[in-house]
Amino acid sequence: QVQLVESGGGLVQPGGSLRLSCAASGIAFSLYVMSWYRQAPGKQRELVASITSSGGTSYVDSVKGRFTISRNNAKNTVYLQMNSLKPEDTAVYYCHAFRAGYIKGVEIYWGQGTQVTVSS
Repeated sequence: QVQLVESGGGLVQPGGSLRLSCAASGIAFSLYVMSWYRQAPGKQRELVASITSSGGTSYVDSVKGRFTISRNNAKNTVYLQMNSLKPEDTAVYYCHAFRAGYIKGVEIYWGQGTQVTVSS
C-alpha cells in the first residue's frame, strides 16, 4: 500500500517558522518528484514547491526565499521548511509524489493534508 503521511502542521504567529514532513511508504521514493501543494479556503490548490529525484528544486514566486523543500531519500521523507510565515500562507498543505516510469507509466500519489494556520 502506498502512503504519504504529512506531519508538522499547526498554528504559528506571523513571522514564525514551521517544518512540514511527509513520510512515504510503498514506493521507490528516490525515483519520484516530490512536491508540496496547498489549498486555502475558497481557492484552487496550488503547487508550492517541488524537488526532483536528483535534488533540483522549484518554488512558486510567493514563497521564494522563505520556504525550502528538501528530501532525505534514506528516510523516504520530504520536508518543507517554512520561514517568515504570513497569514496568506494559511492553507491545508498536501504532499504529492510523481513519477513517469518506464514500466508503470504515470504514477501520482497524494497525502491527506496537514493544516497550517498563520495568525496572531
